[in-house]
Amino acid sequence: MSTGAHERVVLITGAGAGIGAALARRLAAPGVALMLHARGADEAAQARLAAVAAACAGQGATCATVCADLAEPGAARRVVETTLARFGALDQLVANAGHAQRQTLASLDAAALDASFAAMPAAFAALVRGAQAALAASACGRVVALSSFVAHRYRADAPFAATAAAKAALESLAKTAAAELAPHGVTVNCVAPGYTRKDQGPTPANAPAWARAAEETPLGHVAEPADIAELIAFLLSRAARHITGQVIHIDGGLTLG
Repeated sequence: MSTGAHERVVLITGAGAGIGAALARRLAAPGVALMLHARGADEAAQARLAAVAAACAGQGATCATVCADLAEPGAARRVVETTLARFGALDQLVANAGHAQRQTLASLDAAALDASFAAMPAAFAALVRGAQAALAASACGRVVALSSFVAHRYRADAPFAATAAAKAALESLAKTAAAELAPHGVTVNCVAPGYTRKDQGPTPANAPAWARAAEETPLGHVAEPADIAELIAFLLSRAARHITGQVIHIDGGLTLG
């Protein structure tokens, strides 16, 4: 466990919006240090990340931010190194950054597949490699990776060829990490959300698509980012210390059949 003023140091990638931002706000409290990452592709994205950090600081957390495109070689390691340099420890890693792209196998080209793998499974592997020593030294080492229902539900009318392949590879790497880090008491799990509302909510243009998503979900509604954040927060807690190597679906029954 972290020493000094921080009970734990948590790195959250993709923390500028959506699930990552909701998780940061859920974890923020005195004694918690948060390194919040976003790609920060433009000033608006950087401003969103800064606003999340400010909100978390207002709840008593110690916050820092870092911007990097995790698909770029060396970026994931730099994010981990920045965290260690700022806080002197890294107890918990949440690999949330990623994207979803509708694409058929017939239209899939090598560049799109490479981009998905670089941004998700390859970035996850690099993050874990960089953080491994720090996680092993922690008394509350945890890793949670965000997968997706698209790696478990395949339909010709809603294809996610590259994203599904990348998320499936991510889950496999997470299980390998779970096996390798278990002797150090570090747990590694995946969370696979279903349809989850975006921060901006439905717009007149996409409201019908969100209505269909709710209809396809057996519980009859899409998730809020905070719903997913609650599950991740549990997996980071001491109460989940005996759960590792799992893919946990939080999808309102979307993958039941």
